[in-house]
Amino acid sequence: MEKTVGVLGGGQLGRMLAEAANRMNIKVNFLDAAGSPAKQITNHDDHIEGSFKDADAIKKLSAACDVITVEIEHVDTAILEQIATESSTQVEPSWRTLRTIQDKFLQKEHLASHEVATAQSVPLASATKEELAKAAKVLGLPLMLKSRREAYDGKGNFPVKTEGEFEAALEALGGNRELYAEKWAEFEMELAVMVVKTKDGVLSFPTVETVHENSICKLTYAPARGVTKAINEAAQALARKAVDCFWGKGVFGVEMFLLKDKTLLINEIAPRPHNSGHYTIEACPLSQYDAHLRAILDLPTFPHNLRIKEPSIMLNILGCETEDSHTRAAQKALELFGGEGVHLYGKGKARKGRKMGHVTITRPSMREAETAMQPLIDFMDAGKPSSSDSPAREVKEQPLVAVVMGSDSDLPVLLPGLAILDKFSIPYTTRITSAHRTPTWMAEFASSAAENGIEVLIAAAGGAAHLPGMAAAHTELPVIGVPVKPTIGDGMDSLLSICNMPKGVPVATVGVNNSINAALLAARMVGRKFPEIAECVREYIRNSEKEVREKDERMLDMGPQSYAERVLKK
Repeated sequence: MEKTVGVLGGGQLGRMLAEAANRMNIKVNFLDAAGSPAKQITNHDDHIEGSFKDADAIKKLSAACDVITVEIEHVDTAILEQIATESSTQVEPSWRTLRTIQDKFLQKEHLASHEVATAQSVPLASATKEELAKAAKVLGLPLMLKSRREAYDGKGNFPVKTEGEFEAALEALGGNRELYAEKWAEFEMELAVMVVKTKDGVLSFPTVETVHENSICKLTYAPARGVTKAINEAAQALARKAVDCFWGKGVFGVEMFLLKDKTLLINEIAPRPHNSGHYTIEACPLSQYDAHLRAILDLPTFPHNLRIKEPSIMLNILGCETEDSHTRAAQKALELFGGEGVHLYGKGKARKGRKMGHVTITRPSMREAETAMQPLIDFMDAGKPSSSDSPAREVKEQPLVAVVMGSDSDLPVLLPGLAILDKFSIPYTTRITSAHRTPTWMAEFASSAAENGIEVLIAAAGGAAHLPGMAAAHTELPVIGVPVKPTIGDGMDSLLSICNMPKGVPVATVGVNNSINAALLAARMVGRKFPEIAECVREYIRNSEKEVREKDERMLDMGPQSYAERVLKK
C-alpha cells in the first residue's frame, strides 16, 4: 500500500489499528506521547511526539501523510478544517463530523434533524439549579445530566432522580462545563452496532449486546443474546441511517438502547473504532480496524466480511486496586484459554477503572462461550464491590424449541417430552395455539418462530389434529407432530391426519402420545448446530444401550422364568 495514514492519538485503539495496518503493509504515523501503546509496536522515525490537540503538531503530522484519521474525537477541528481545505491531505471522517459529534448535544440535534430516533435533550444556558429545574419541567424526572464535551466511560454523566439531587449533579459536572439534560431512557438492554461508511455506501456489522459496570463497558456479547432477527436488523438499519447523515468515511461505533416496548433509541456515536467492536478481531473475517483502514483508503470492503463467524464474548480487563491487576487477569486468561484472544495494551501500571486490555473468546454457540468465559469473569469480580448504578441484566435463555398444543388438555401427554428437553438443558417455550379456535394467533406464532430464534417446533394435537400441519404451512422450520389419543378412539385418526400431509408441507410424525420421541428427535436436530446438545443425545444413547445390556445380563443370569416373576411383576 502506497498511502501513509496519520492518526491523532496512539492509545489502545491506535495500537490495534497498527496491528491491522502491519498485516497489509500500510504505514501509519501516530501523533501522541513518546512510548504510547501504538508507538510501541510501530518502530519508525516518522511518528510525531506531542499532543494530538496541538495545532502545530497536527500540521507536522499531516505534511507526512496522505490521510489523517482519529483515535479519539476530542481534537482541534479548526486545524483539521484548514488541512482539509488547504492541502491534498484527506481528513477521514470529515472535520465536520468530528466537530458535530464531539459536542454531544449538537450530535443529538443533528440526529434529530435527520429523523433518527434519539432521546429528547435540552441544553442548559448555565450550570445552575434554575436551569436544571427548567430542563426537568420539559423532560420530567428522572433525567440524565451530561457534559456536552470531553465525556467518556461514564465521566461527565450524572443521573438525577429527584430535585434534591440537583446540587450534587451540578457540583459533579458544573464549573466551566457546558451541560445538557437528556430524557431518561427506560431500557431493557444496551446494544451496539459497528458501521462502516465507504465511498460506495454504508455497511454494518451485526448487532451486539453491551453490559456496563460503573458506566464502563465490561462485556460484549456478539451476537446480542435473546434479540430477535427483526430487532437485530432494525438496530443495524437505525445505526446505518444515523451514520449516513454524517460526512466522510471510516468506522463508527453506534451505541443504542432497546427500550422495554422494543423500540430503539440512539445513545451516542463514536466517529472511530470502538470498544464494543473489539470482538471483531477474533469473531469476524474483517476486524473493525481492517474495515476502518479499507474505508479511509478506498479499498474493497464486502458485506460478507462483516459477519460473525462464531458467537463470541469480549471481556474488558479493567484496572483494579493493585498495579498488576491486569497482568494477573491476563495470566488467568492464559490458563483458561491457552492464549486465545488475550490483548494487553502496554499501558504500564493499572489504575482503577482504566482499560488495560481485553479478552475475546469464540465458541460454536453462545451457551458454550458463556460457560467458558464465566470463570474469568468470576476471577476478575472477586472482591469487587457490587455496582449499584448498572445492575446485571437477567438474561432469559433463548428458546430453541417451541412446544405448541391445541388445548391445555394435551399438556399431560407432552410432559414426558418436556422432561427430556429439561434433561438435555434445551431451552424451550410452551404455548397454546389452536388451529381452529385461534387460527390467526397460531399462524402469527409459527411464521415468526424462526426469526425469534426457534430451531424446531413440536406440535401436539388430537382428533382432527390439524395443528402440526397448519404450523408447518406457516414456517420453514422442521415441525414434529405428536398425535394425541382423544377421549373417544385409539388416536389412529390423529396419527393419520398428521401423516397424510400434502406434498410440499412435511411434518415428522411420532407414535400416539409419544412426546419422548418427539423431544429426542428435536434434540437430534438442534444438536447438529449445538455440540453440547449433541453430546447429551450421545450420552442418552449410551445409557439406553447400557440399560438394555444390564437387563440382558440379568435375565441370562436369572433365567427367563425367574426374571419374569421377580423383575417384570414388580
